Formats: sequence, structure tokens, C-alpha cells
Amino acid sequence: MIVKRDSLEHHDRDDLLNLRRVAGYLKAYRGRAIFALLCLIVAKWANIGIPLILRDIVDYFDKSTQLLVLPVSLLLAYGALKLANSLFSELRDSVFSRVRYHAMRTLSNQVLEHLHNLSLRFHLERKTGAISRDLERGTRSVSTMMNFLVFSFIPIFVEFTLVAVVLLKNYDGIFALITFGTIVVYVLFTIAISNWRINYRHNMNRLDSEGNTQAFDSLINYETVKYFNNEQLELRRYDQTLSEWEEVAVKSQNSMSALNFGQSAIIAIGVTIIMIFAAQEVVNARMSIGDLVMVNAFMLQLFIPLGALGMIYRQFKYTLADMDLVFKLLSREPEIQDQADAKDLQVSKGEVRFENVHFGYQDDREILKGVDFSVPAGKTVAVVGHSGAGKSTLARLLFRFYDVNDGGIFIDGQNVQEVSQSSLRKAIGIVPQDTVLFNDTIFYNIQYGNPQATDEQVHEAAKMAHIHDFIESLPEKWETKVGERGLKLSGGEKQRVAIARAILKRPAILVFDEATSSLDSATEQAIQRTLRQISATTTTLVVAHRLSTITDANQILVMAQGKVIERGSHSELLQKNGEYRRMWDLQLETNE
Repeated sequence: MIVKRDSLEHHDRDDLLNLRRVAGYLKAYRGRAIFALLCLIVAKWANIGIPLILRDIVDYFDKSTQLLVLPVSLLLAYGALKLANSLFSELRDSVFSRVRYHAMRTLSNQVLEHLHNLSLRFHLERKTGAISRDLERGTRSVSTMMNFLVFSFIPIFVEFTLVAVVLLKNYDGIFALITFGTIVVYVLFTIAISNWRINYRHNMNRLDSEGNTQAFDSLINYETVKYFNNEQLELRRYDQTLSEWEEVAVKSQNSMSALNFGQSAIIAIGVTIIMIFAAQEVVNARMSIGDLVMVNAFMLQLFIPLGALGMIYRQFKYTLADMDLVFKLLSREPEIQDQADAKDLQVSKGEVRFENVHFGYQDDREILKGVDFSVPAGKTVAVVGHSGAGKSTLARLLFRFYDVNDGGIFIDGQNVQEVSQSSLRKAIGIVPQDTVLFNDTIFYNIQYGNPQATDEQVHEAAKMAHIHDFIESLPEKWETKVGERGLKLSGGEKQRVAIARAILKRPAILVFDEATSSLDSATEQAIQRTLRQISATTTTLVVAHRLSTITDANQILVMAQGKVIERGSHSELLQKNGEYRRMWDLQLETNE
């Protein structure tokens, strides 16, 4: 099931649970987090002390009737508080950075691991571009949330608390009432307007992901775009999405400007009122000039961070939405899971058996309908049939990318659903028809079959796949980058890399999905000899399209409409004059 981004943002979101999950990432560095909090409190205490010292300095000069003398102690205290504020603020940032970045690293690892555990169905249905953008936002959101807590919300709360104590202790309650009344009005106004305009942000994110997905798909399918001369079509699709995004973005900016003006008006009115009261108190001799300066300094210190509160609140809301995406993804249960008591697969012979296997990618469309066959240990069984017969599905089920709907698949008598996925896939090697390589060196892509293999073993596998001489002829030899998905190599070169990779893995069971379809005749014959040599001691399942490549298989299965309709050796099937004979004659005519 495809999960749409906007549905994740609007429905079934548990922000308190997500915040508790974020707090869980602090456990690894609990001591650092507590120390950072203490640094924050000291920094804010020093910050609040600055207006108090400033008041005393002003009053000192105002009340002095003798020759003016520098109040050295007060000036030194003023400088010390300034320095302490800066020191503990930076110390807080430095100490907490380890906590924040470790949380990002931990979450990124968890997400990638979880994505690898999710089923092939999820990855086929979900857009790669949208996933990458959502994950980028989601991972960043945890760091952003921690920043809000440690660098925004908690500091503002601490500072407001300290100011409230000073105002209530030393002055008329009206000053605290006006100050925090203004703050309450400001916060309520900000929340109300921000909640009203947050849909604009949701739509911007949705269109942003959609545009990114379109661009990503068009670049992945670069060759297809060029084949059909559809660059302008891709640009029009992309621009249409960006046009919608532009309209929503403009509305978002206009509404934000209105919000900012309203916030500024509230702050201006609050500061004006409190200064009128303070000035009146000075006139009535109930407050000194220093008190007036101190109240003004307090207002500046409070309303400067308050001026950013609107932006912080909006970002906080967006961060909650982004964070919800990644936590919902982490909460998604993998379709294919190991049983609680799953043991490692023990391969003694390597016999593979499909017993009355029924399977469909969708409930209303069955692909395999009672498939029943075995591949004896050390033997080769080939599967042929027209497109859509279910041939490639056999390999996916053997690797347990999907679970069968009915029946079972067994290796040496062990049901693949009852053993660990890791041990199962370790025992099987595959050469797929559509070879996808990593954007790295040729050496890396071959060694990927066995990361512990030595250079000599990698070279030997390349020789067996008849690609060694080609690699040595390249300017950068083994360090040649193959490009994204192996784009810099031809189809035949990619296929030989895949063959070398499978050889290097040395699995007990091998699957060839038309492993030589992209090769020229001479190379194909050479590799076929290599594959026959490997298959002589390995249980081999071959999915074939060209019948000439599987004539020496121990058994050939002919599939049609999800069933095995014929089985036997090449000569036996020819004598039956059935579907296999018709396919053979058709290919002979085509070759002629």
C-alpha cells in the first residue's frame, strides 16, 4: 500500500509519543545533556544580571554629587557577566553538539536498516525520490527538535522565569502583568495564525516531493527519455508541478508577512505601554533612571527572542510533521519477518523443492498456480515460458522477497519461511537479467559478492567471467567508476561483472536469469562453458528466454499461465511435440 505524505501529516499523529522518542535519543549522552542544561541556566542567569548591573551603574552616576569616579567594580562585574553569558552559551552548544549529531547518526542508521528490512513490495510501490526527500526531512527534524528544546524553548522559559522573579520582587505587579500579558497575547496570536496557514506548508512539502520524484525518475530513465525524444515532456511535467508549488509558496509568504506584522504590532504596543508606566514611576520618584533603563533592557532581552518565537513555532509544527513521517516509517512492520525461533539454514546437499506453490502479488491476481518441482543437489533445472508465465517470480520467492500464499519452498527439507533470511540469502547467488551496479569501481562491484575476498580471488572470478582482460585494458583498470547503475558499461559488460560477482560468492545454489542475454556469441559460448563448469558442482536454477542456452540442463520446465505444463530433458520435450517444441521451432526460424 502506498502511503501518501499528506495523509501521514494530517491523520493519526501522536506528537507526544514522537517527542518521547526524541528524548530517548538523549539517553546515550544523558550526562552531556544535563551539563548542557546547567550551562544554559548559568548563561541565562548571567544575561539577566546584565540589566541589573546596568541599573546600578546608571544610578551611581545619577546620584553622585561629588567628583565622578569610575565604578570599577560594577564595570568589571558588567564585563564578567557578558563574558560568562557568552562562555556558557558556547559551552552549551559545544557540549550538546555531540548529543545532537549522535542522535542524527543513530536515527539515520535505524532508518536505513529498517528500509533494508522492508519488503520488496514496499520499495517497488514507493517512489524513491519521495522516500529520499522524506528521510532527509525526517532525520533532520530530530536534530531540529533538539535544537528547539535546548536553544529556543527552554532558554526562553528560563529567561522569562528569571525576569518574572526580578520584576515581581522589586517593582509594582503591573510591570510583570503587562510584560507577560503581552507575551500571552503574542503567543495566542502566533498559534492561531500559524495553525491557519500551516496547510500552505503541507502543500508545499507535498508538491516539493512530487517535483523531486519527477526529476529523479526522469534522470534515472535518462536513456529512455532520449530514446523517445521526450525532454520537453519531462520538463513540462516538472514545471507544471513547480508552478503549483510556486502559487502555494507565494500564498505562504504573503500570509507569513501578515503574521510577522501582527507580531511586531503586539510587541510594539506592549513595549510602549510598559515604558509609559515606567516613565510615570520615574516622574513620581518611585523608580530611578537606572530602573527605567533596566526595565527597557529587560524588554529588549525578552522580546528579541520573542520576535523569533513565531518562526520557531512554525518550524516546530513543520518539524513535528516531518518527524512523524520518519517515525511512522520506523513503525511500519516488515512484510517478511524471521520467525521468533528461526534457525540458520543448514545446506548439506543443496536440493531445492517447490511444493504446490500458489502466489500472487495482488490478492485478486494469482501468478503461480500450484507450481511443483524440485532441483536435485548439484543438478541444473531450467525454466522457460512466455513473458508473464511467472518464471522470474520463482527466484523472488526462493530468495524470500515474498512469502507464498500456499504451499512451500524447501532447501534440503527446510522450509525457507522457517529459517533466517540472512542465512537463506547467503546460500544463494544470482545473476539477474537486469544487472544494477553501484556507482563505484569495477573492483568494488565484483568484490561485493564476497567483501572478504582477496585481490587474487577477485581477479580469478573476473577471469572466469571473461572480463579480466577488458578491465586491464581500461585506463584506470580496476579503479574505473561504472557510473550510476553501471551506466558507463555496456549491457554485456555489466552482465559479466554480475557473473564474476556471483562466482566470487561461491553459493551452494545458483540462479541464472538469462545470464548471457546481452553478450555477443563468442563471449556467450565462453561463459556458457564457465557456467557449465560451475553448475557441475552447484544446484542451479536457470530462468531462460533463449532455449539454446539450456539444452544441456538436467530438466527443463515449461511454464504457461502460472503452471508447469511440460517437463523433461531437451530431447524428451522435442519428442513430445508440445509447447516446448513450438517455442524451439519459432526460435530456430527467428535465428535463420
